[in-house]
Amino acid sequence: MNRTVRTVRRPARLLAAAAAAAVSLTMLTGCSVLDGIMSSGEAPRDEPGGEITASADADAFDILKGDCIDLAALDGYGETGEGEDFEVESVPVVPCAEEHTGEVYAELIMDDAKYPGDEAMSKKFDEWCYDEFEKFVGVSYDESVYGYTGFYPTQATWDQLNDRSLQCIISSEEPFTGSLKGAAK
Repeated sequence: MNRTVRTVRRPARLLAAAAAAAVSLTMLTGCSVLDGIMSSGEAPRDEPGGEITASADADAFDILKGDCIDLAALDGYGETGEGEDFEVESVPVVPCAEEHTGEVYAELIMDDAKYPGDEAMSKKFDEWCYDEFEKFVGVSYDESVYGYTGFYPTQATWDQLNDRSLQCIISSEEPFTGSLKGAAK
């Protein structure tokens, strides 16, 4: 399975915007193809904490809250215009102690029985990530120097993979180390 990234940017910020860069998931056919993709590219994690221990290209479905991502190295991320989609199979993860430009700051597992539709899913993602942004950073999105982007399911991954995860990623124009939790800027 691939994850599809939709980039939306504010002119003042090169990365992500209020409408957020949403990532949806698209369907591949064939069980052997699915098994091959889903079983490879696991992020190298420590035990028991689960933190990324080495830079790697992790499977797009292996990303967790707290993971640090090199958005600048994400194929297609800087090449798309506002509102455009692109697909990714893998996401460049790094230990948070190393320089990176993104961090998964929130995750919501939806419990809806039925897929809400593409427009409703996008709206839910944008509203939820926007609200969670201030809780994480310490200032509202509108006051912050940071942006956000993220992942959310499509109809296909909802139905075939029981994918219910919305993930919000804080984005920065400048690389940073550690976490932006409580950065208040």
